[in-house]
Amino acid sequence: MIDDSIFGLQKRNDINQIRQDSNEKPNQFVLTSANGDINGDGVADDTFLIGSKTSSSPLVQDITLIIQDGKTGSLTNVALKTNIGYNPTLYLVDFNNDGIDDILIGIASGGSGGMMYYYIYSYQDNTIKLIFDYNIFNRFFQYGVTYKDYYRVEVDDRTKRLLFMIDISFKGYPYLNEIYSSKGILKEPIEGFVNPLSGLYPIDFDSDGTYELLAYQRVAGRYNADSLGYIQTVLKWNKDRFVMTDQYLAVLGTEY
Repeated sequence: MIDDSIFGLQKRNDINQIRQDSNEKPNQFVLTSANGDINGDGVADDTFLIGSKTSSSPLVQDITLIIQDGKTGSLTNVALKTNIGYNPTLYLVDFNNDGIDDILIGIASGGSGGMMYYYIYSYQDNTIKLIFDYNIFNRFFQYGVTYKDYYRVEVDDRTKRLLFMIDISFKGYPYLNEIYSSKGILKEPIEGFVNPLSGLYPIDFDSDGTYELLAYQRVAGRYNADSLGYIQTVLKWNKDRFVMTDQYLAVLGTEY
């Protein structure tokens, strides 16, 4: 998964040099960059996302993380497991409470469900370590979405054994008439679903310099565009992993 090959040993601080190196492959560009101490030696390091794209499409392929050591100038290449998508982003903040910035990478899938790909890497002491993988998150949290009588939808976090209830009476007569009788009884069983991760936001809830994560997953009803609300999961680093501290279900307000 990780390629630790060093691209250069001499110190190179000029972003144009990194851009020139990345352009050794056709249509490969520096997509975004960030600066901060990510190895803990007290010297700010440069991080880059590079990738291949064409002028005819915003799709980016072969997305790769490049780290330039601020002290030595050496470059480290980290290959992403999912390396294709749109609008890649890069943020440096401390998630694991070691006082050193970690690397948060986000990539939009471009699909109608709004799914995002996220990775978080630690680089303490020049050792790359994957500490968050969107695929593991999506597999870990399992949900059930079940329509109930009287214009309600039950959302069950089966992993954490939490139950939420959504009042869908705001959906209006045409929508409700298709699935409910005049007395509010379901005409037939209906199951919805929860989409994979669609947002992951670093927030320092405790104002202590260590950031937590706020994860968003959209709750859908009979079809993907039938949005019912969002599961919001707060994740905090605990010893050697992220753990859930809180979970909410948010719904949009309606005008009256």
